[in-house]
Amino acid sequence: MTADVVVVGGGIGGLATALALSRSGLRVRVLEQAPRFGEVGAGMQIAPNCTRILHEWGLLDEVKSLGVLPENIVMKDAVDAAVLTRLDLHDVERRYGFPYLVIHRSDLHGTLLRACERAGVELLTDVRVDSFGQVPGGAVAAGHFGRVVIAADGLHSTARRLFSDDEPVDSAYVAYRGAVPIEKVAELDVHLKDVVVYVGPACHLVQYPLRGGDMFNQVAVFRSPGAPDGLDAAFDGTCARVRAGLPLMWRDRWWRMYDREPLMNWVQGRIALTGDAAHPPLQYLAQGAVMAIEDAWVLASSYAGDWDAALAAYDAVRPEHCRRVLTTARAWGGFWHHDGEKRVWRNRTLRDRDVYDYTYIDWLFGPTALTPGQEPAMFPSGG
Repeated sequence: MTADVVVVGGGIGGLATALALSRSGLRVRVLEQAPRFGEVGAGMQIAPNCTRILHEWGLLDEVKSLGVLPENIVMKDAVDAAVLTRLDLHDVERRYGFPYLVIHRSDLHGTLLRACERAGVELLTDVRVDSFGQVPGGAVAAGHFGRVVIAADGLHSTARRLFSDDEPVDSAYVAYRGAVPIEKVAELDVHLKDVVVYVGPACHLVQYPLRGGDMFNQVAVFRSPGAPDGLDAAFDGTCARVRAGLPLMWRDRWWRMYDREPLMNWVQGRIALTGDAAHPPLQYLAQGAVMAIEDAWVLASSYAGDWDAALAAYDAVRPEHCRRVLTTARAWGGFWHHDGEKRVWRNRTLRDRDVYDYTYIDWLFGPTALTPGQEPAMFPSGG
């Protein structure tokens, strides 16, 4: 069972990889262990470093039609609701050439899936991959041969065991989510055209509209090193606006927040890691799926008929950039969750920032984001 490329995992990263490589004229097969392709979760944010790629792939108009183009990212203090700083997203689009948007995860996944189908990608379900191996001229995954095998098998990647014996790192934070019809928030004091982040002591709440403004998305994150309960108690000290949104959260599911230590080698022979298999981040920079799509773009752009050269180029660029995202996300999460005197310092630091100062995001949003560069400073953005 042969293909030019075998991609293990049919999530956003796997489909992006399959699409990017099929656009290079390669025969691509995707192996997904679930009985059907799909995504769980709710809303996600896509910055210009990703919408730039979606435009190149001819998908940006479709994605924009399914999502929302917010006007600002507004950061507020969760205790007193005071505005601390904002990012003017119209100006962001002017600066970087492409928009910042929010979209339901399933809508982005569906867009990529339809694009893969149009491109002739072979999409297989009910295929569990427990083994990877090197063979002459390529690699195999569960008996499927490819000139190269790309592992997009997520946080608990089987392929990553070939590279490291590390385990996911528990941040001690847990996330509750909720996406509801917009009518459910009609009586609440919420922003319907912005991404709003309330940062508080060991907790934060993110809110923004979805699906053309027909839905409203919330993510409530709080420190919970034990059982993932205590949502309401975790936000007891926050303002009325924050607490008013909590009854709308899904109470039957939650997500413990994990990342991994940075891995600086993603290629072994003809097997390569991508997406969360290589670099699962904490959510504070909203770059998880974005990095996976960047991985796909870089790998496809590096391929010119020579897989060894392409994989070497991919491994030279991506691990360092993603290391910076992972470590900055950890620092940014700590910055969000300060209390006491540190909270006062954080608020003053954010208020002193010029709204149109892009010092802290050029490295991430700009066109040079896909190449190694200077270590970044702290970065005000959504989660």
